[in-house]
Amino acid sequence: MSKWLLRGLVFAALMVIVRLLQGAMINAWETKAGLISVVLVVAFAIAVFVWGVADGRADARANPDPDRRGDLAMTWLLAGLFAGIVSGLVAWFISLFYKTLYVEALINEVTTFAAFTALLVFVMAIAGVALGRWLVDRKADQTPHLRHGDDDRADTDVFAAVRADDTSGVQTSEVRREDQP
Repeated sequence: MSKWLLRGLVFAALMVIVRLLQGAMINAWETKAGLISVVLVVAFAIAVFVWGVADGRADARANPDPDRRGDLAMTWLLAGLFAGIVSGLVAWFISLFYKTLYVEALINEVTTFAAFTALLVFVMAIAGVALGRWLVDRKADQTPHLRHGDDDRADTDVFAAVRADDTSGVQTSEVRREDQP
């Protein structure tokens, strides 16, 4: 199972649970509908953020070189889109039998609600990934490391001439003046 599919399934199921809880709680406490909705969405966002932090930390530990790290943005974008569309479909299907669930028409559930869920998942997960990577990177060794096998390619390194010690004793400005007519 791919990484985005697992995350998408988990957060689609979690969003359906949030919607079911929202419907039941709003029917019980109608005057607190706004507060209930905000608290449930924040709890969902925290769950996504925590998984994003775990992903970022794991990726930073596996790849100390930031240029070699995985593309978690695409993973979380696909997971968010999948979670939004699937949870919208499932919530709409449940609403056919459970009338107290607050849902719209099918097309609204798989477009508008899916876009909201995808954006929420993507933004919170990427914020978590950034924090997780930062938590690992701030404790990492800051000296540059050569990748394995770079020593035998020193003759093809284009920056070797710039880094080389100038042992001739000639200043570059003197060389430039001599070359000009």
